[in-house]
Amino acid sequence: MARSRSGTRNRRGPRKPPRSPAQNGLGVVQTLEPAQRGAIEIPSSITVKELADLLTVNPADVIRELIKSGIFASINQLIDRDTASLVATELGYEVAEPVATAAAAEAAGEAPVAEATKEILFEEEDPSKLVPRAPIVTVMGHVDHGKTSLLDAIRATEVAAGERGGITQHIGASEVVKDGKRVVFLDTPGHEAFTAMRARGAKVTDIAVLVVAADDGVMPQTLEAIDHARAAKVPIVIALNKIDKPDANPDRVKTELSEHGVIVEEYGGDVPLVQVSAKQRLGIDELIEMILLVADLQDLKANPKRPAIGTVVEAELDKGRGAVATILIQTGTLRVGDTIVVGDTSGRVRALENGKGERVAKAGPSSAVVLLGLAEVPAAGDVLRAVPDEKTARAMIEERRARVATRPDGSGRATLEDLYRQIQAGQTKELRIIVKADVQGSLGAIRHAVEQIATDEVHINIIHEGTGDITDNDILLASASDAIVVGFSTKLDGTARRTAETEGVDVRLYDIIYKLTDDIEAALQGLLEPELVETVEGRAEVRQIFKVGKATVVAGSYVTDGRIVRGGARVFRAGKLIATDRIESLRRFRDDVREVAQGYECGVGLSGFHELAEGDIIECFTQQMVSRATSA
Repeated sequence: MARSRSGTRNRRGPRKPPRSPAQNGLGVVQTLEPAQRGAIEIPSSITVKELADLLTVNPADVIRELIKSGIFASINQLIDRDTASLVATELGYEVAEPVATAAAAEAAGEAPVAEATKEILFEEEDPSKLVPRAPIVTVMGHVDHGKTSLLDAIRATEVAAGERGGITQHIGASEVVKDGKRVVFLDTPGHEAFTAMRARGAKVTDIAVLVVAADDGVMPQTLEAIDHARAAKVPIVIALNKIDKPDANPDRVKTELSEHGVIVEEYGGDVPLVQVSAKQRLGIDELIEMILLVADLQDLKANPKRPAIGTVVEAELDKGRGAVATILIQTGTLRVGDTIVVGDTSGRVRALENGKGERVAKAGPSSAVVLLGLAEVPAAGDVLRAVPDEKTARAMIEERRARVATRPDGSGRATLEDLYRQIQAGQTKELRIIVKADVQGSLGAIRHAVEQIATDEVHINIIHEGTGDITDNDILLASASDAIVVGFSTKLDGTARRTAETEGVDVRLYDIIYKLTDDIEAALQGLLEPELVETVEGRAEVRQIFKVGKATVVAGSYVTDGRIVRGGARVFRAGKLIATDRIESLRRFRDDVREVAQGYECGVGLSGFHELAEGDIIECFTQQMVSRATSA
């Protein structure tokens, strides 16, 4: 019985795609078969839709061929060249071999991408490869003091002064060129976003411009911005704005800054201050010149010939282009086609766009570009790293996820209970605290009480203090600075509570000051320099020597006192100490053992001392770090 046409499987090979339109010499449109089009060049990475456009087929045809190969991809998903070439071949097209770009890069005086990616990403930079780079500036300050107006004035001034340079405005970042020197301004919403980036491990800012209104003075958010910049150890430049107002009082502002530890250069300090008016566009050139001067003192440099490292300024999901991220490159050069890891996602650079919306092939240090090609939308502050291949990218992501999963509390943040362990691991002997209280008087009392219990060995650093509820911003600052948040007669709002749980920040709420100081004092006792306590575990007499190999010896010994364990060892001969070593091997007959008790025989092997003799006494000891509070 004949099978119906619909039930017959097509075994004639791949279906021919629609023919590509072309024009003959008479201007009449004709179609070309795939074989007539010649070899097609496919980039190192391409989306399904772009491949369909290149082959002039329906995207569904490309998706169908991918499914046959076991790949389930959406229309905007990025696929590599090998996969795209396989699809094109199945659809009847010939694929051209990739053009070698290493020679071209080398001819241009740059390291080839393949060679550059062999560098170890986490190694120290070779000073001979470093070149000067543009400073990256964050503008912070109190609301309504003119942060946005100042940035707009900088842009407008530089655009007007075409003979001095130009400006390129990016999504999330702006570049100013003055006298041939570049300055990159981060267009962030203030210190909140700045600290959110720090909380994710990204240190993107070289200089902080603190905008203070000359008619308003130092305000609560001004103090927050100062604390955030100090916690990040970033130099501050004061932009004293609104000097054109009749009630402007620059001297009062300078005095208020001094009261909070910001001493301007005019008063003998080291913080530069520039008087500006964003509205009248006064002092803008002087401000940029001061930023460049501070940058010169920092001697900012980067290596453009290494794999790129950058930071996500902002990111979003575009329906037509997929995951789109604005990246600030800090060192290295990012190129189209590079494999990248960004936070917990990865991808291949499909396209780079500059601030004018133009496609560019690469981006060097201190450059902001829009990146296309990530599988998922990253978070602001995520660190981008260029890696050699997709295998390395997958391994890095798996390692990061495993590291997070193995943390006991899901984070590496400081807690009062865990500070002693972190100090033992080699961290700084410093307890960082953020204090929030109900009224200003409580803050003074808490600061005085904390200063009374401070010690010479452990420093207490109150990195920020303020009145009111504990906010999301306080949690982010604590997360970025590994600090503990202490609240007195105040509360933790819902958003801040969720952020604290996510970031693993330790928040303590008190309504009695002495309970607060008791907890901090207890933490300090755990932070005090621990004592090295030695315990003698036992002694054994050497009764026979066995040679193992040319130099190694094993001492057949009898435990005369206590027990013998792997640990430190002293060798006595005729009552005199002749060697201090470590027990490397310990055996009973043929078995490796952890300890041997008194009255038993064993074989003892020392790691470095091999001149044991019969009659020697081996004294075994262990050492343990014990805090003074515990030992007392």
